[in-house]
Amino acid sequence: MIIRKITGWPTWELRSPFEELERMRSQMNRFAEELTEGLYREPTAGVFPLLNVTEDKDKFYVRAELPGIKANDLDISVTGNTLSISGERKISAEGEKTRYHRKERDAGEFSRMISLPAQVDTAQVEAHCADGILTVVLPKSETAKPKQITVKTS
Repeated sequence: MIIRKITGWPTWELRSPFEELERMRSQMNRFAEELTEGLYREPTAGVFPLLNVTEDKDKFYVRAELPGIKANDLDISVTGNTLSISGERKISAEGEKTRYHRKERDAGEFSRMISLPAQVDTAQVEAHCADGILTVVLPKSETAKPKQITVKTS
């Protein structure tokens, strides 16, 4: 195997033996970085809020999971084909002497920006929240809607 690496067998072109050592060194460095990366990084709650984006012929629908967040803690804005959802998740303090066994729910500010595949009629956007699900209805602009074209015969 070392003959193959040094000579480039089966073509028998000569290569530097240090080229293979350099490749092995860089692989070991990458491996060591991956092992230590998880040790020093702060744990995160992941992407929040989780959301789904769907569409039909006339509208886009964005549904986001926002349990326990009040509507007045949300800021929703639309520009062109970009929707921005930001706000703050507040979690009441547990007490000074509380010891956590697991802490996965983070409090604090969040922000998500979603690029939609087409322009949106910003004047007609609606949003409502029920049972912890925020639903934003974004009507497509007239230029983004598909047009049916009839073929004329002579």
